[in-house]
Amino acid sequence: MSRKILILPGDYIGPEIVTEARRVLELVNDKYQLELELEEALLGGAALDEYAVPLPEQTLARARDAEAILLGAVGGPKWDAVDRALRPEQGLLQIRSELQLFGNLRPALLYPQLAAASSLKPEVVAGLDILIVRELTGGIYFGEPRGIRVLENGERQGYNTCVYSESEIERIGRLAFASAVKRNGRLCSVDKSNVLEVSILWREVMDKLAPEYPDVELSHMYVDNAAMQLVKAPKQFDVLVTGNMFGDILSDAAAMLTGSIGMLPSASLDQQGRGMYEPCHGSAPDIAGQGKANPLATILSVAMMLRYTLDCTEAAEAVESAVSRVLDRGLRTADIFTAGQQLASTREMGGAVLGELGNE
Repeated sequence: MSRKILILPGDYIGPEIVTEARRVLELVNDKYQLELELEEALLGGAALDEYAVPLPEQTLARARDAEAILLGAVGGPKWDAVDRALRPEQGLLQIRSELQLFGNLRPALLYPQLAAASSLKPEVVAGLDILIVRELTGGIYFGEPRGIRVLENGERQGYNTCVYSESEIERIGRLAFASAVKRNGRLCSVDKSNVLEVSILWREVMDKLAPEYPDVELSHMYVDNAAMQLVKAPKQFDVLVTGNMFGDILSDAAAMLTGSIGMLPSASLDQQGRGMYEPCHGSAPDIAGQGKANPLATILSVAMMLRYTLDCTEAAEAVESAVSRVLDRGLRTADIFTAGQQLASTREMGGAVLGELGNE
């Protein structure tokens, strides 16, 4: 019986990087006889241009029917002037919410071949392997009420609500604890409980869960200190868990420790383990259509899909190993290029990974 995989190329560099990831997925599908059925649909700006909405009903219907989703990137300056409710990013937020993709897993893994590409000293980041677990469907990005209002004195005031229920915190907490069990058994919960009531509840719920996971050492850290520690001594962390906005910021900061956000995949999961997989970077309109985009984060997102949703660890490890061997050969896209390496286009980098997979 075939398993449906929905592919959403998205905007700007999205189709370029997804094309290479799809080629990898098709090869793995044949090689490991996974019986995957691939289909494509529109999301974001591309959908807005075609259907006047960033998330068409037909895309959502296909997403509900799929076992996993591979996404490129959405948004860009072409749609900056459209109404906020119709912006491409709203399509992404909506599909996450509609599919209840509450848990975002973002690894920050430094490949030893790229240690020199990091903005930090090699001795600070060498061996870096962090997993950030971010709550994705709650918090200030979704809280109500929200808006812009006019005060009695005529001044405009913007307002947003940061809100989390116990069940939402417990759900993401369990995912984080379970992830720590599979890694090095250390979980750091990041909040701002010295000033925010929502963070006080967050910390209480994490402490309540801890006895259920005796093999995991739980610690707490304020978000401002966590940001500082990520730059100062990032290898102290194993798994971090935090809310939507804090996770958005910290995961991007952690990404740059690895040398390039173009190397980092992510997974957004529901409670059944179905998920949407995408690179951590954006749509990069400045390099779209030039063959400069790094497809490795998207290819590694395929590896995460194989591991977390499709339960094919062997295939996931094969893809990750192929990427590592390509880096060993000295191939680099522009974002990770240093003197003495071989500059590769998007297509060439994808082809090199395919070549390594074919040689296994």
